[in-house]
This record gives sequence, C-alpha cells and structure tokens, in this order.
Amino acid sequence: MADSCRSYGPPGGGFEFDALAGAVRYRAALVREFGPWLRGRVLEVGAGIGQLTALIRDCAGVEALVAVEPDPGFCRRLREDLPDVETVEGTVAAVDPSSVWDALISVNVLEHIADDAAELSAYRRLLTGRGGHLCLFVPAGPGLLSPMDRDFGHHRRYTRGGLRRLLVEAGFDVLRLHPFNMVGYFAWWLAFKVLRRRRFNPAAVRFFDRRVFPVMHAWESRVVRPPFGQSLLAVANCR
Repeated sequence: MADSCRSYGPPGGGFEFDALAGAVRYRAALVREFGPWLRGRVLEVGAGIGQLTALIRDCAGVEALVAVEPDPGFCRRLREDLPDVETVEGTVAAVDPSSVWDALISVNVLEHIADDAAELSAYRRLLTGRGGHLCLFVPAGPGLLSPMDRDFGHHRRYTRGGLRRLLVEAGFDVLRLHPFNMVGYFAWWLAFKVLRRRRFNPAAVRFFDRRVFPVMHAWESRVVRPPFGQSLLAVANCR
C-alpha cells in the first residue's frame, strides 16, 4: 500500500468521538442497513475507538470480527473495551493478504485516503477469496466540503456517479448505492459550510439523533430513498 494510505484519521489523530457518542440511533441504523451482508468473517477497516465495532460484533451473522485501526491510542482503547475482538494496528496493508473474508466494512474511511482507488483495490483483493461483500459509507456532496472536512483530513466528498465508477474500476459489482440522511445534508451545510463551525455540538447531536433522525430515516428506508444526502451508502461484491 502506498504511503498515502497510511492513515485513516485526521492529522494528529484527533476526532470528536465524545461529541458524536450521542449518535446512537444513527450508528444502529447504519449497521442495520449493512446487516444482511455482515456475515461470516468480517473485517472492519478504520475502527476508531470501536463505536461501530461493538454493533458489528453483535450482528447475528457475524462469526468472527477483526478491527483495523492505525492510531495506537485508539487501538489500546479498542483492546481494553472489546477484548473479544481482534485488533490489527495499521491500515488495510497490515492485514494478512492470504486471509479470506466474507465482508469488509469501511465507514467514513475512504475520504481520508489520497489514493482512494488503490484502497478500494486492496479491499477487493482481500474479498476475492470468498467472493465477499464490501459495505462502504462515505461523505457525499462535493459542494458541502468545508473547513470541518479539512480539519478531519478529508480529501474529498463523493458523488454517486463518481463512487460507482471507482467501485467498478476496482473490480466490484455494485449491488446498492444510494444517499443517506437527507436532513443531515442541510444540517452540515448550515453548521459547517455557512456558519463555518469547527466543532460538533453534543446537545445538537443528541437532539438530532433522538428526535429528527429516527423519523426521517424511517421514511428514507421504508418509503423512498432520498435524491441526495449527507452521505452515500454502497454495497458491492467482487466480480
């Protein structure tokens, strides 16, 4: 893996995990969306401090879960909080290339990678042995790119067409690709693009997670997928 793929987080390893801890329903909904494909041996790339890891581990179809995280401090916390989950310190390049996986989940990682095409190709190589599935989640809307994105070490935000092309060129067949969290699009635009804030407001995160997101996500997931959103959700498998 190229040097540009060494880190999955912002420069200096900082991230607002405490502020985002209140997004409980959001994380649960995301794992439910990927649930049908999270089976067998699962690799989580860019696990952070494990806020999604515990939910993935508890999915009914998951037999074994390995978490990959480059930040040493985050790895220590992962091992302390989730001792039953194997933690690999490093990027996807640190994963045994001969290992086989039924699923690989990558949430808010690809935007941190300068060479995102190489990262996706690495994912495909690990999934080829069992024809596994990639569960991918990335920020959407290049027009939303803000100082907050730069603080987090984001190189880009994605369009649906651009992400599809990347996946196909990396050797994947795209099974699902759609926007996620339309209301969040406007919230991000106002807070970080217009007002140019550089921090999450924990109270606002909790309010959104408890009062706004459940209603809107129920509509998006059960009635009609939104035409745009704060993020893009994709599921793909190897050709």
